[in-house]
Amino acid sequence: MGKKQHSNLGKSLLRSRFSAKGGNRGSNEGFLHSAELSDGYDWGRLNLQSVTEQNHLDDFLATAELAGTEFVAEKLNITFVNPNSKIGILSPEEKAKISEAQKENLHLLKIPRRPKWDRSMDAEELQNLERQAFLEWRKTLSELQEIDGIVLTPYEKNLEFWRQLWRVIEKSDVIVQILDARNPLLFRCEDLENYIKDVSQHKNSMLLLNKSDFLTEKQRRIWAQYFSDAGILVVFYSAANEKKTRKISEESGVVSDDTDEEKDLSEKLETLELRTQTMPESNYLVTSSKTGVVNDCRVLTKEELVKKFKDVYTGPKEKKETVIGLVGYPNVGKSSTINSLISTKKVSVSSTPGKTKHFQTIFIDDELMLCDCPGLVMPTFVSTKAEMVIWGILPIDQMRDHVGPTNQVVCHIPKHIFEDTYGIFLPKPQESEDPNRKPTAEELLDSYGFMRGFMNARGLPDHPRAARYILKDFVNGKLLYCHAPPGSDQESFHIYPEKRRQAQYNLTRQMMRITKTSKTTPDLLDRTFFDQNIGRAHSKGRAVYPGENHTRGVIDGTASNSK
Repeated sequence: MGKKQHSNLGKSLLRSRFSAKGGNRGSNEGFLHSAELSDGYDWGRLNLQSVTEQNHLDDFLATAELAGTEFVAEKLNITFVNPNSKIGILSPEEKAKISEAQKENLHLLKIPRRPKWDRSMDAEELQNLERQAFLEWRKTLSELQEIDGIVLTPYEKNLEFWRQLWRVIEKSDVIVQILDARNPLLFRCEDLENYIKDVSQHKNSMLLLNKSDFLTEKQRRIWAQYFSDAGILVVFYSAANEKKTRKISEESGVVSDDTDEEKDLSEKLETLELRTQTMPESNYLVTSSKTGVVNDCRVLTKEELVKKFKDVYTGPKEKKETVIGLVGYPNVGKSSTINSLISTKKVSVSSTPGKTKHFQTIFIDDELMLCDCPGLVMPTFVSTKAEMVIWGILPIDQMRDHVGPTNQVVCHIPKHIFEDTYGIFLPKPQESEDPNRKPTAEELLDSYGFMRGFMNARGLPDHPRAARYILKDFVNGKLLYCHAPPGSDQESFHIYPEKRRQAQYNLTRQMMRITKTSKTTPDLLDRTFFDQNIGRAHSKGRAVYPGENHTRGVIDGTASNSK
């Protein structure tokens, strides 16, 4: 008998399954446990990942997926940006051109409508209608973006988020848009107010300007007059201030033995009252002779805001309680507003835009219910994309270009505010430049990065990291800038504090070398030329000077004299 031949099939299967070098490591779906298969729970979950910023390839493929087709595209080339350039800053002529184009095409700026439906439709038929309407809406906005001078916000491109908005509008009696008080018109969606009336004439809409503690009484009065003349109901509120007030009140309730500590806490509480009424309440009311709308320019407390919500709706009700729908851009403080009203944390809060994923209902009491909608970036006109970053609409940690947003901040904030806030000294302008010019993004990031110790591997200031910190300070209000309403003078509306520190330019050599800009001036060229070491007369050989590259006459770093 011959020798028995053994098959290597079993060993090959084991190697392909367990070996780290196996070529079929990814093809092991047949070995998954039943608990690891996505055959139940995941299939029914909604795709609620917010999508606002996409590159051309992702945007194209997402549209193709909605249309049920497949395409292949190529990646785009990379563009390098000079940090010394004025990227993101528009000239007055460019601003006027953009403003004119926006006015002419304002009627095309809409949000997606839910198509008409009835109970005879099944779920699949309704979803197909919604997808078709959503595709038509995106097509209209794409054509709008091709018009010269039109720049739109990177609006929400996930249909599931808009479905959440539709349900909130249908369920609510009053829809409240929560805006950032520092720039309300950027966050306001006028077409949303039109859509609310299209759904039902009985539904009302109003505006809530959160973060109103950043505004002075004069600034709030100007904004209240502007919205009253436009026939819009508006209230001023500060969720952050209500949180601080509640915290101090709780601390004052705990401390009861020490009279001095009680007095100190009471003084803090009085100081924290944003606008203590020194006048009768009627003096804070702003009335428009055109529309008759009356707005209160005070910053309302939690109790006053709840009462306002209960009294604002006078139409027919299906239920006993009034339903208030809360809608707003990400990062305007919508979840913080809800938490301040109910005095406990019911809604998760995050500085990253888009924390809320599903709409949820919360009862304040038997007469009032809040309906929280996920944060939506609605399509609106902007001058540049950098404007979206500095106002917190787009996540700062995910930005791809830091130069444009930094230039926007530098354009809004004076030089001495940066120096007083961060304890830095920005370099003086060159002799040939305007002495009153604003610092460049490179100069600011160099000084801030050196002060904080943000250095890269080459020993230079880390610009992207420094930019993220500065931009977050602008979003949080540490670097404060408040926009004036149309028709008001910006310089008189927002007045900056006086300079507190005197400039001292006794910088170290290392800091001067690191923070030195890349500009080349005539003075620098002359100084570099005349500072050169010239060869000495009547001397043998050739001297070696720093910075020169010698290939002859040098042995072990020393120059050898010719014989």
